[in-house]
Amino acid sequence: MNHIVLHEPLIPQNTGNIMRTCVATGARLHLIKPLGFSLDDKHMRRPALDYMRDLELDVHESFEAFIKHRRGRFYYITRYAERTHDGFDYTGDEDVFFIFGKETTGLPKALLKDNLETCVRIPMTDKTRSLNLSNTVAVVLYEALRQQGYPNLHTHEPDTLKGKDFLKNHNGSD
Repeated sequence: MNHIVLHEPLIPQNTGNIMRTCVATGARLHLIKPLGFSLDDKHMRRPALDYMRDLELDVHESFEAFIKHRRGRFYYITRYAERTHDGFDYTGDEDVFFIFGKETTGLPKALLKDNLETCVRIPMTDKTRSLNLSNTVAVVLYEALRQQGYPNLHTHEPDTLKGKDFLKNHNGSD
């Protein structure tokens, strides 16, 4: 299983978008406190919409509390990494944990230094420091899913929400 871990996220809209991405992909979300918002905050309702009921969510008091009972492979997402997100093999039977830092400062440098071999970055120009957190989660998660063959995701089936022949029966007006 793929797991998204947000270490001390600050912006509720980013976390809400990530919640939606987790539901869409079957990933489990872990939030490491302190959070920069309340999960019942009015700002969480809009980006998370009605996906909260389908979200697999764990909230942890600290990184130490999170890591204590977790088994699998851990990848630390940072702009300081030497290897890119597509330079790792995310296949296999072990759970995969992608760990992202807070929007303003990223992951603690001591945590990164202790895990240099599994630090991951997304290639980009030198004109920006980073991508938006929710975009970064989507890029990394979908690379893992691509390598894994998109398990349990609809890749060839027609839209199940609008109906099998939605486009075929569309009359051209919006």
